[in-house]
Amino acid sequence: MSKRGDSLQNKGKRGSRRAAAERAASANGAGKMKLARDASGARGPSGPQSPLWKWTKRLAIWGTAAAVLGAIFLAFAVGFAAQSIPSFYQLKATQTGQTILVRARDGTEIVEIGPSFGEWLEHDEIPLNMRNAMIAVEDKRFHSHFGVDPIRTTGAIVEGFMGTRSRVGGTSTITQQLARNLFLSSNRTVDRKAREAVLAMALEWKFSKEQILELYLNKVYFGGGAYGVDSASRKFFSHPGTELSVAEASIIAGLVKAPSRYSPTADVQAAVDRAQVVLRLMQEQGYITQEQASVDVDTVELKQQSGQNSVRYFTDWALPQLDILLPETNAPLEVWTTLDIGMQRAATASIDANTPGGSQGALVSIDRDGAILALVGGTDYVETNFNRATNAMRQPGSSWKLFVFLAALEAGYTPDDRVVDTPVTIDGWSPRNSNGRNVGETDLRTAFAYSINTVAAQLGNEVGFGTVASMARRFGISTPVSTFPSMVLGSSEVRLLEMTRAFAAISAGGKGVEPYGITKVVTADGETIYEREAPRESQLVPEYVVAGITDLLQAAVQTGTGRAAQIGRPVAGKTGTTSSNKDGWFVGFSSGITTGVWMGRDDAKAVPGLQGGRAPAQAFAAYMRYAVKDRAVVEFNTELNLPEWQLEPDEEALFGDPDDYYFIDEQGNLIEPGRREVPRGGGNAPFDVQGERGGGGLVPVEEPPKAVSDDFLEQAIGAPVGGDPPPRQPPRPRPSSSPP
Repeated sequence: MSKRGDSLQNKGKRGSRRAAAERAASANGAGKMKLARDASGARGPSGPQSPLWKWTKRLAIWGTAAAVLGAIFLAFAVGFAAQSIPSFYQLKATQTGQTILVRARDGTEIVEIGPSFGEWLEHDEIPLNMRNAMIAVEDKRFHSHFGVDPIRTTGAIVEGFMGTRSRVGGTSTITQQLARNLFLSSNRTVDRKAREAVLAMALEWKFSKEQILELYLNKVYFGGGAYGVDSASRKFFSHPGTELSVAEASIIAGLVKAPSRYSPTADVQAAVDRAQVVLRLMQEQGYITQEQASVDVDTVELKQQSGQNSVRYFTDWALPQLDILLPETNAPLEVWTTLDIGMQRAATASIDANTPGGSQGALVSIDRDGAILALVGGTDYVETNFNRATNAMRQPGSSWKLFVFLAALEAGYTPDDRVVDTPVTIDGWSPRNSNGRNVGETDLRTAFAYSINTVAAQLGNEVGFGTVASMARRFGISTPVSTFPSMVLGSSEVRLLEMTRAFAAISAGGKGVEPYGITKVVTADGETIYEREAPRESQLVPEYVVAGITDLLQAAVQTGTGRAAQIGRPVAGKTGTTSSNKDGWFVGFSSGITTGVWMGRDDAKAVPGLQGGRAPAQAFAAYMRYAVKDRAVVEFNTELNLPEWQLEPDEEALFGDPDDYYFIDEQGNLIEPGRREVPRGGGNAPFDVQGERGGGGLVPVEEPPKAVSDDFLEQAIGAPVGGDPPPRQPPRPRPSSSPP
């Protein structure tokens, strides 16, 4: 019992020790496993996973799934886009805009506006040097990519993250550029770039590399309205695109980046510098030798461009009128205009030669029927295309006096009427003459010729400033016109075209003139879809007013402020100079041509020495000597055939004796002054003033009510009612001393 008990007890102790050892071993192993898992971040065969490992695995799975789904979606998108893209032959026949060929009045081609498409060149017809030049400068991996260049795109993304690229762009392959030109806009956005990439891959899916390059080189824009290499070759080098040399091909290829900046017609040196870049790339990529990688500007014969500068001022004004004149059409058009090429060149030369340095100049020349013969809107269209002839609003100075004196002549003044140049104040405004002096009594002709401000102010005050404004409106001034007293000296801003139009109406005998620049429009197949019809004439002022103002305008050139505008034949015109010499004007006419000239600064700062009688008048004369050289000399009609109400007493005798002044009673019967009697028995039979007629005599009747007072009748007939009129007096001078 004892031994057995001891044996059992020892056995129990050994079991306890074994169990303890097993527990210790188990704990030790778990610790080692935990340490190993903590060190490696992984788990053992049966341990739990860490959160980092779980997310890494999930991201890998999700990324793979997203990539697969994205690839499937992209494949569907590209396939769908490829199905919707027109066929190769449909794309060949598609034009991207309307071509407008502008012709001068004699049919000479002066400019082509809009896209110009040359002959379509097949892939093999395009010179190899032209194809290689375009690939070298625009897409050197063109033959190896699938529409999108992964290397260029990755580089652009890296640059974007690093902040060295400011916008999405510069990564487009030739195929992407073609997709953009055919189907998209040029907005530089991520959305547009994504659609561009899909369309590019669709094009690569549907067409061969040769077809894509053929489409691109026949449709890409090279500047100056030229689309395609054949059009560009003809525009810049005057020969078909099949004859391009290496140097010419490099110039054309270099235009794609910035057509206006690198155009050889705008800047030859810039075009050559860009071509050198293209040739260097061609050499680096093995297309040409080192000997070919240079451009001699003297060997590149550029086509002479006519009408690419100042004539654009005219086309910018005239062509927008097609939207009104024509029904909506996208067909190519030929527009025949009124522009005279020789006169346009003379106008440009006169502005260039006479405009003061740092200033701008503009000129408009109108024929007697309103046809625009020449139009220059500035000294250089390339530098600034703002049209100062049609859009700029400037103060006309004393040339505005045309309307003041027209209103005075219509009110009864004549060129010989006496006026007085004296200091005057009107509503607190006191005008001064340019020389600071007053000459006293003079005539209307002299006051206009020497542009006397005080006389113009008195005339405007007498006829009414509203009347002067209405006269300006009648002659085509559409800009706002103030009715303050200073308006008589040209304080209201006007456009040169409208002022020239007003003077042209005087040249046309007082008939309204509507300026126009388009005579007819013809389609490519010869169909005339518009032809101008002469408008109905309207007389703006009576002929005697026209004769009077022509007399004044001629005097201004013969003896007054416009003497620099003389050209050896009759000229009528008026100068204009604003305060501080900010604007100088001369507007006049001769032999049926009316020309207006303006000079000044765009910022309205003073121009030292600028006066209407100097540079503008000299530019007018330089141009008009050429403009009228083939026209007959026309003498002006300045004879005043005044209306009856304006005739003096001696002339009035031709229309009857002023003493035979009769009144009309309520029944419309003529009666003598001082007698209110009718024949006895009534009727309308003649009677004598002594009251005797055939035995019947006169029957006194009650005098009817007077329509006017005796005072008014005395003023009207020049004598007391019933008395004898006074003897005729000579004409009285027009009052012009001081305003009431």
